[in-house]
Order: sequence, then C-alpha cells, then structure tokens
Amino acid sequence: MNAKRFFTIGRAAALLAALALPWPYASTAQDKAASKAEPAGDAKGAGTKGQSKPALTVTLVQPASRDLPLRLVANGSVAAWQEAVLGAEANGLRLLEVRAQVGDAVRRGQVLAVFASETVAADLAQARAALAEAEAAHADAKANAERAQSIAGSGALSTQQVAQYATAEKTGLARVESARAVLAAQQLRMTHTQVKASDDGVISARSATVGAVVPQGQELFRLIRKARLEWRGEVTAAELPRLKPGVGVSVVATGVPAVAGRVRVIAPTVDPLTRNALVYVDLPEAARQGYRPGMFARGEFTLGASGALTLPQDAVVMRDGFAWVYRAGAADAGLTRVARIKVELGRRVDDRIEVLSGLKPEDRVVAAGAAFLADGDLVKVAR
Repeated sequence: MNAKRFFTIGRAAALLAALALPWPYASTAQDKAASKAEPAGDAKGAGTKGQSKPALTVTLVQPASRDLPLRLVANGSVAAWQEAVLGAEANGLRLLEVRAQVGDAVRRGQVLAVFASETVAADLAQARAALAEAEAAHADAKANAERAQSIAGSGALSTQQVAQYATAEKTGLARVESARAVLAAQQLRMTHTQVKASDDGVISARSATVGAVVPQGQELFRLIRKARLEWRGEVTAAELPRLKPGVGVSVVATGVPAVAGRVRVIAPTVDPLTRNALVYVDLPEAARQGYRPGMFARGEFTLGASGALTLPQDAVVMRDGFAWVYRAGAADAGLTRVARIKVELGRRVDDRIEVLSGLKPEDRVVAAGAAFLADGDLVKVAR
C-alpha cells in the first residue's frame, strides 16, 4: 500500500514538472523577440536617416543683399549745455523775498530775489549829499580862480596866489569826481539788492532762504541757460577717428522717447584711466521730451551705410550662445533634409539681421520654425 502510494505521488510530481517545463522556454522566446524589436524601435526614434515622414513643413529663404546703416553705440549722461550761477553781489544784506523756485522758467532780467535795501538807501542818500557838497565847493573854487585870473595882470595878486586859486579849482573838481564815483557805487549796490536772471533758462537749484544775511558771492540760484541740454557720450580712443562734428546721433533714455542730436565738439583729450574721450552732442528738443540733467542715456552715431548679406531674424536660432541656421539641401518630390550651420551675426535693423560668415548668397535656409528642427531632419518645402 505504501509502495503504491509512493508511486502515485512520483507520477504526479513528474507530470507537474512536465507541465512547468515550457514556461522558461516560452519566456526565453519572448525575451528574444523583444530584444530583436527594441533596436528597431531605437533606430526609428534616434536618427533621421531612416525617417520617411517629414518633421515639419517649412518655407525657404535665401540671404538678401541690403544696405544697412553703419552705427557706433556709446553710453553717456545728459547734462546742461551751460549752467549759470547767480549769487549775492551785495555784502551783508538780509534776504527779504525769494520769487523763483526750482523748475521755474525765467526770462533774462527777471527778478528772482530781493534784499532789504534800507541800509543801501541811507548810504545812497549820504553819497548824493556828499556829491552836492563837493559840487558847491568846486563851483566856489572855480569862481575864485576865474576872478584871480582876471586881475592877474594888475598886480593885485601875486603869481603864487593866482596859482593857488587855480589849484583849488582843480582840487574841487577832483572831489566832485570822487563823490560821483561814490554815488555810482551806492547806486550799483542798490541794483544789487535785486538778484536778476542773467539769461533765459530754467532754475535748476536754489539755496536762497528768506531772512538769511548772506555774504558777497554766495550762490543763491543755478540756471540752465536757454533750457538747453546736451549728451556727453564716452567713446574709446580707437573709435574717435570715425567721428567728427556734425555727425547725427540718436539718443534714448529709459522712460522718455528718443531724440535726435548732432555732434558739437569732440574732447581734445582722452582720460588716462578709462582711455575714453567725451563727445558733446547738442539735443535741442531734449528738455521738451522730458530729459533731465544727470540722466543716463544711450546714443547711436550714424556713420553712413554699407552693403550686407541679411536674413530674417526668425531664420536664426540661438543655442548655447551661438547662432545657427538650417540650410536646406536639394529637394526631391518636395522633401529635403536640413543641415545645421553655425553663422556669425552683425548688425540688426528692423526684422533683418546681418550674416557675416557661414552662408553663401545662393544658400537656402529655413525661414521660420527652425527652433523645432534638428540637424539632418527631413522637411517638406511649402510652395
């Protein structure tokens, strides 16, 4: 009984082993099939040589020759063309009234501030009185001299006495002239009690304070003459020979529109530290467009034009810091392959960009959508 049972169990074990035997072989066959299928799939997705379907429908364009402007770009600051300092010309007077503030547009001769004039008025009256006294003394001396001269031949007066009367007349005349000079000085002091604008312009700074007693020469106002501004661009020494007075410049600063100007003068010296020179550019319309002294601005000097090979900017792709275009080969049934070509770029004007190297005039490149392509891709050329 035990032997029969053992035999039955053995047959069952052998049967199970026979049933389980095909599974490893089947798995091995599937693995082999998968391993054969995987390289085919990789080859299809990795390259474009075996690709039969175009990656993109594109239009092609050829480089075009165009005249592009020659420009020199520089940075600099906006400044006042000339700034006048208006100060106190009278000494030790109290500032009574201030009539101008920063930003005011003023005219030549306009009163900007007034000093207290009581002291000057008293000195002026004293000078007038001294002049009147000197004139009276001179008139008396002149009359005496004329009388002495008229009787000089009679012997009533000696020659020395006649000379003394003549000298007294001349002394009186000198005192009159001195008194007149003092009076003129006091009158000038009276005019200095009013601070007037020396020219048309805009007040750029004010330090005048009502009630202050200011010494002679102290600054009270700063005036931008004629409200005229200029741009002072910094140009390297190597670029200076390309510039000359009269060259047109387009200046633009943040937040304000661009303004046109012209080179007025080029600095005769170069900064030994920066090796840059200043170029002074007149900006007649800058103040009206919102420019202010001290603003940082960028300028472009127009130096003429020259021919260049250009492409639309959409045809150029920037990758890894380099510029690339996709050049198309010969078309076959409307299909062609593209090659990625590195190019060197130059000037940019509107939607055109200059190609300095890497392309020939007869080359055809992808006009748009190049960013979606890879080197060797098959594309369809649109009519």
